[in-house]
Amino acid sequence: MTSEFSHALKRYNYLLSETNAAYHEASSRLGLPDSSTLVLYTILDMGDPCPLREICRNAGVSKQTINSALRRLEADGIIYLENKDGKNKNVRLTEEGRNFSEQTVWKIINLENDIFASWKKEDVEQYLALTERYLQDYKERLKHLT
Repeated sequence: MTSEFSHALKRYNYLLSETNAAYHEASSRLGLPDSSTLVLYTILDMGDPCPLREICRNAGVSKQTINSALRRLEADGIIYLENKDGKNKNVRLTEEGRNFSEQTVWKIINLENDIFASWKKEDVEQYLALTERYLQDYKERLKHLT
């Protein structure tokens, strides 16, 4: 096993870092903390109401970061939490939250949709297939990481 970064891995890390920086810039331009963007984006993606556990799972950041974002969004009247059952909660957008999301996070989603719409269908399918393949391989090999 080699202990060096391959050219491909360096390029992948660079692209991942630059993609994260671009999303951070989008949040900043819209006046949102990254964590609030993640919460709102997940609600719009998963549907309203959105199970809190799905937000935590999909956001890729700590539960503490998500909880801080939820408290901030709730204080601003953007979302509210409701009990789903005994220990599970749903996150819902308020009317103000729906309007706010249209002026902010939907702009990011529309930008992303525009990018995919501008690519050839085959390129989109190839990009998604290779990304999925990388993820599946990573998860499989992660099982053996000690």
